[in-house]
Amino acid sequence: MSCENPFGETIYSYSRAQAIEDGVLVDLSQADSIRQHWKYPFACTSAVWAIIEEALQQPGQDVSGICHDISTMAKLAIRSTTDPELVRFSVIITGRTHALKLHIGPGDTAAPVLTLMLPYED
Repeated sequence: MSCENPFGETIYSYSRAQAIEDGVLVDLSQADSIRQHWKYPFACTSAVWAIIEEALQQPGQDVSGICHDISTMAKLAIRSTTDPELVRFSVIITGRTHALKLHIGPGDTAAPVLTLMLPYED
């Protein structure tokens, strides 16, 4: 054991890139409305993606519009939060209210990333 690594060698790690590749996270960074609202990489959990996919089955729904609604509600919640790393908010998607949380923190590097998830997910 050294002062540089007091806990010893890493036994296992799971990167954000691997989670996206495996489908555990879904990268939303290329959606037009996400690019308009956020300057950092933005992903959601597969559970949130399932809500979005279900909404897409309804007439008149698209990913950009749903992401716009989510982004708008998240930004409103950011203004009144006491925890800048974890923002809790609700959004209405196709007539149903969904509680969500947005985590803002480092990804695979020290650069910030945003991860949208359900309240019970980590």
